[in-house]
Amino acid sequence: MPPSATELAQLLASLPDEGRASLLDANRTGLDLHLGIRYESVADDRVVATLAVTQAHLQPYGLVHGGVYSAMLESVCSVGAALAELARGRNAVGLENTTRFLRGKRVGARLRAEAVPVAEPAEDRARWEATITDEAGEVCATGQLVVAILAPDATVGGEVVGLPRVEVPDID
Repeated sequence: MPPSATELAQLLASLPDEGRASLLDANRTGLDLHLGIRYESVADDRVVATLAVTQAHLQPYGLVHGGVYSAMLESVCSVGAALAELARGRNAVGLENTTRFLRGKRVGARLRAEAVPVAEPAEDRARWEATITDEAGEVCATGQLVVAILAPDATVGGEVVGLPRVEVPDID
């Protein structure tokens, strides 16, 4: 049986940053899985993920598609915001993704996204910023994600926003 929000929050709080990343990687779904985003470290104030660029990530000119940068930025920022709110018994959903493309990359590049929280004056919003670099440390994209903070029973698209299904390995 999947853990409750409280149980999941407690488990995540008990894990080291790399353990949190491993748990997220083991439960990847949707676009993260499709793109090949892998989490390296997930802390309360910093999320890091990587992506190895393949032919599937390119636009017609042979460069990484801007949507890949935007998706990667949204993923690391969303994870950070969602984990922070999970610990408070609330949910977080994206409202605004602003991504600036600064450097084109091609097949074989390894991208690294790092997200950190930014002070937000509104109680019902959170903002995270991310920087995406290549293997040489050159900045390829930057941006931010603004999320709405929701009560645990809030609905989006006509359904209650619920936890993703997470399989937790037995830890003895």
